[in-house]
Amino acid sequence: MLIEKIIGNIGRTEEIAGKQLEWVELEWEELSKRILRTETTAGTDIALRIDQEEPLQYGDVLYEDEERCIAIRTKMEPVIVIRPKDMVQMGKTAFELGNRHTPALIGEKEIVVRADHTLAPLLDEVGVDYETTERRFTQPFKYRGHAH
Repeated sequence: MLIEKIIGNIGRTEEIAGKQLEWVELEWEELSKRILRTETTAGTDIALRIDQEEPLQYGDVLYEDEERCIAIRTKMEPVIVIRPKDMVQMGKTAFELGNRHTPALIGEKEIVVRADHTLAPLLDEVGVDYETTERRFTQPFKYRGHAH
Protein backbone atom coordinates (compact mmCIF):
# COMPACT_ATOMS: atom_id res chain seq x y z
CA MET A 1 0.00 0.00 0.00
CA LEU A 2 1.48 3.35 -1.08
CA ILE A 3 0.76 6.29 1.23
CA GLU A 4 1.48 9.81 -0.07
CA LYS A 5 -0.32 12.03 2.46
CA ILE A 6 -1.49 12.19 6.04
CA ILE A 7 -5.29 12.27 6.21
CA GLY A 8 -5.79 13.12 9.89
CA ASN A 9 -4.60 12.46 13.42
CA ILE A 10 -6.16 10.37 16.19
CA GLY A 11 -3.81 11.63 18.90
CA ARG A 12 -3.05 9.06 21.58
CA THR A 13 -6.28 7.09 21.01
CA GLU A 14 -5.66 3.35 21.34
CA GLU A 15 -9.07 2.19 20.03
CA ILE A 16 -11.61 3.34 17.47
CA ALA A 17 -15.11 1.94 17.94
CA GLY A 18 -16.10 -0.45 15.19
CA LYS A 19 -12.71 -0.42 13.42
CA GLN A 20 -9.57 -2.47 13.46
CA LEU A 21 -6.68 -0.16 14.40
CA GLU A 22 -3.36 -1.08 12.81
CA TRP A 23 -0.18 0.70 13.84
CA VAL A 24 2.91 1.57 11.87
CA GLU A 25 5.46 1.51 14.70
CA LEU A 26 8.48 3.72 14.04
CA GLU A 27 11.68 4.62 15.87
CA TRP A 28 11.58 8.29 16.87
CA GLU A 29 14.30 9.07 14.30
CA GLU A 30 12.04 7.69 11.56
CA LEU A 31 9.40 10.36 12.29
CA SER A 32 11.51 12.77 10.22
CA LYS A 33 11.79 10.45 7.20
CA ARG A 34 9.74 11.10 4.06
CA ILE A 35 10.37 7.80 2.27
CA LEU A 36 10.05 4.57 4.22
CA ARG A 37 8.99 0.97 3.70
CA THR A 38 7.60 -0.98 6.64
CA GLU A 39 4.58 -2.99 7.75
CA THR A 40 1.77 -2.53 10.23
CA THR A 41 1.25 -4.49 13.44
CA ALA A 42 -1.25 -6.63 11.45
CA GLY A 43 1.26 -7.32 8.66
CA THR A 44 0.02 -4.88 6.00
CA ASP A 45 2.91 -3.78 3.76
CA ILE A 46 3.24 0.02 3.76
CA ALA A 47 5.35 2.29 1.57
CA LEU A 48 5.50 5.95 2.64
CA ARG A 49 6.32 8.71 0.18
CA ILE A 50 5.17 11.80 2.04
CA ASP A 51 5.65 15.30 0.63
CA GLN A 52 5.48 17.56 3.69
CA GLU A 53 7.95 19.62 5.67
CA GLU A 54 6.74 18.74 9.18
CA PRO A 55 7.85 15.47 10.78
CA LEU A 56 5.36 12.65 11.15
CA GLN A 57 3.41 12.78 14.41
CA TYR A 58 2.18 10.16 16.82
CA GLY A 59 -1.39 9.37 15.75
CA ASP A 60 -1.07 10.48 12.12
CA VAL A 61 -3.64 8.56 10.07
CA LEU A 62 -2.25 7.02 6.90
CA TYR A 63 -5.32 5.12 5.73
CA GLU A 64 -8.93 4.70 6.82
CA ASP A 65 -12.00 2.91 5.51
CA GLU A 66 -15.18 1.48 7.07
CA GLU A 67 -13.34 -1.48 8.61
CA ARG A 68 -9.87 -0.31 9.59
CA CYS A 69 -7.62 2.61 10.36
CA ILE A 70 -3.83 2.66 9.93
CA ALA A 71 -1.95 5.17 12.06
CA ILE A 72 1.58 5.97 13.24
CA ARG A 73 2.94 5.47 16.72
CA THR A 74 6.47 5.18 18.05
CA LYS A 75 8.03 2.00 19.37
CA MET A 76 8.50 1.49 23.10
CA GLU A 77 12.01 2.55 23.93
CA PRO A 78 14.20 2.48 27.07
CA VAL A 79 14.47 5.94 28.62
CA ILE A 80 15.76 7.65 31.73
CA VAL A 81 13.20 9.87 33.44
CA ILE A 82 14.91 12.50 35.58
CA ARG A 83 12.97 14.37 38.29
CA PRO A 84 14.92 17.31 39.76
CA LYS A 85 13.71 18.44 43.21
CA ASP A 86 14.72 22.07 42.86
CA MET A 87 16.33 24.62 40.55
CA VAL A 88 19.86 23.69 41.67
CA GLN A 89 19.36 20.06 40.63
CA MET A 90 17.65 21.20 37.45
CA GLY A 91 20.54 23.50 36.58
CA LYS A 92 23.23 20.91 37.32
CA THR A 93 21.37 18.22 35.39
CA ALA A 94 20.76 20.49 32.40
CA PHE A 95 24.42 21.56 32.40
CA GLU A 96 25.68 17.96 32.43
CA LEU A 97 23.26 16.79 29.74
CA GLY A 98 24.07 19.82 27.58
CA ASN A 99 27.79 19.33 28.08
CA ARG A 100 27.40 15.79 26.67
CA HIS A 101 25.11 17.01 23.84
CA THR A 102 22.42 14.61 25.09
CA PRO A 103 19.07 15.28 23.38
CA ALA A 104 16.37 15.73 26.02
CA LEU A 105 12.66 16.39 26.25
CA ILE A 106 11.97 18.78 29.11
CA GLY A 107 8.55 18.67 30.70
CA GLU A 108 6.93 20.48 33.59
CA LYS A 109 8.29 18.09 36.24
CA GLU A 110 10.69 15.81 34.42
CA ILE A 111 13.44 15.47 31.84
CA VAL A 112 13.37 12.46 29.53
CA VAL A 113 16.45 11.17 27.70
CA ARG A 114 17.17 7.98 25.82
CA ALA A 115 18.62 5.32 28.10
CA ASP A 116 22.41 5.39 28.21
CA HIS A 117 24.37 3.43 30.81
CA THR A 118 26.96 6.21 31.05
CA LEU A 119 24.39 8.68 32.37
CA ALA A 120 23.68 6.83 35.66
CA PRO A 121 27.01 7.70 37.33
CA LEU A 122 26.66 11.30 36.18
CA LEU A 123 23.13 11.60 37.57
CA ASP A 124 24.23 9.94 40.83
CA GLU A 125 26.97 12.55 41.13
CA VAL A 126 24.45 15.36 40.62
CA GLY A 127 22.22 13.70 43.26
CA VAL A 128 19.04 13.88 41.20
CA ASP A 129 16.24 11.29 41.32
CA TYR A 130 15.85 9.23 38.13
CA GLU A 131 14.48 5.94 36.91
CA THR A 132 15.01 3.78 33.84
CA THR A 133 11.76 2.73 32.18
CA GLU A 134 10.17 2.44 28.73
CA ARG A 135 8.11 5.03 26.89
CA ARG A 136 6.90 5.93 23.43
CA PHE A 137 8.25 9.26 22.24
CA THR A 138 5.49 11.36 20.73
CA GLN A 139 7.80 13.81 18.99
CA PRO A 140 11.28 13.67 17.48
CA PHE A 141 14.17 15.23 19.38
CA LYS A 142 15.42 18.49 17.95
CA TYR A 143 19.12 18.69 17.27
CA ARG A 144 20.65 22.10 17.11
CA GLY A 145 23.92 22.41 15.28
CA HIS A 146 26.78 24.49 16.63
CA ALA A 147 30.52 24.88 16.42
CA HIS A 148 33.25 25.13 19.06
